[in-house]
Amino acid sequence: MSDSYYDSVGEEVPSDSFWEVGNYKRTVKRIDDGHRLCSDLMNCIHERARIEKGYAQQLTEWAKRWRQLVEKGPQYGTVEKAWHAFMSEAEKVSELHIEVKSALMNEDFEKIKNWQKEAFHKQIMGGFKETKEAEDGFRKAQKPWAKKLKEVEAAKKAYHVACKEEKLAVSRETNSKADPALNPEQLKKLQDKVDKSKQDVLKTKEKYEKALKDLDNATPQYMENMEQVFEQCQQFEERRIRFFREVLLEVQKHLDLSTVPGYKNIYRELEHNIKAADTVEDLRWFRANHGPGMSMNWPQFEDWSADLNRTLSRREKKKAADGVTLTGINQTEPVPQQNKNSSVSSSEKNQSYSADWSDEETNNPFSSNDAPPETNPFDEDTSPAMEVRVRALYDYEGQELDELSFKTGEELTKIEDEDEQGWCKGRLDNGQVGLYPANYVEAIQ
Repeated sequence: MSDSYYDSVGEEVPSDSFWEVGNYKRTVKRIDDGHRLCSDLMNCIHERARIEKGYAQQLTEWAKRWRQLVEKGPQYGTVEKAWHAFMSEAEKVSELHIEVKSALMNEDFEKIKNWQKEAFHKQIMGGFKETKEAEDGFRKAQKPWAKKLKEVEAAKKAYHVACKEEKLAVSRETNSKADPALNPEQLKKLQDKVDKSKQDVLKTKEKYEKALKDLDNATPQYMENMEQVFEQCQQFEERRIRFFREVLLEVQKHLDLSTVPGYKNIYRELEHNIKAADTVEDLRWFRANHGPGMSMNWPQFEDWSADLNRTLSRREKKKAADGVTLTGINQTEPVPQQNKNSSVSSSEKNQSYSADWSDEETNNPFSSNDAPPETNPFDEDTSPAMEVRVRALYDYEGQELDELSFKTGEELTKIEDEDEQGWCKGRLDNGQVGLYPANYVEAIQ
């Protein structure tokens, strides 16, 4: 390209028209902007996908935590099921949002990335091939017209300078006629200067008019060439805009969960579960499982028997262990009638339960007015039990896991004295520790 072209491009343009020299750069810049817009759209979709993933994870964590809280809480029955339905809804919606995230990244993001790679080709020296082609096309189309435009500007400048010189020469000539000091020779020079300036004006005007005519003649071809390159840029931009519209529609479809059949089913199921909550059914269930509808082993008369297998509940044994422990009692002679003291009837068991459920805490050592003054609840181990070797008087088969079994004549060690229910705590020679009836053994002398 000639220096005149670059000089004209570098000049300050007088207007903002596309047809002015160099103003095609906005159209060329649009190609670079198109590449940046592809990157912006990918970043936009990537951020949305990250939000979808985060929301899905939060929904899953929320559902897991609240499912555990509801399961461990006091709610029961059909309302509990309705409450659980909210956690199920969250888990299902979480799955849908994970699908949205996958569609945005695996389909939309990748589609834009591939299109950008195919539409824009980077050059080794920087920039894009499409940008350079458009730039070269506009420069080539503008080169002849820009050259003629510069000739017009030069002719106009020369014409204006000639007009200025002519005016100055005429003014000098007019003033010299009024000056008597000037000789005829000087007046003739001034007159010749005026004539010459007038001729220069005519010449420069002619050149100026000719340059304008040439520029006007070149303008249609200039406009045609510029239009052609511009249309090529328009077609490239049209492909980008159409592609963006297509991608945005696909993104909209991926984001619009209302079109997903399973999404509507989630909330239909949620509504069904909530409406299925039945107040009458929940109250009936609670009455049957925790209220008057529960079965009961009502106390009945039981005959005493020496061979009766007694099985105390853990509540009774714990209660007996929490009571006052009598120490220093040595059983010297087993009397069969003592079995009566160790027998526990259903009525006595019921009394034990009643004491447990009572609000009056009759066994509280702090509220007992009949307790001997030497019994201090704050004194620990004031009367430690002594380990005593004992011998079994009868066979005994443990009825529960915390009871010992032994044969007549077998020896064991008593490690706790008899409680108020007639039970002792002992240890077999094999190391097993458990409870046994106090009157089934005797101390070894």
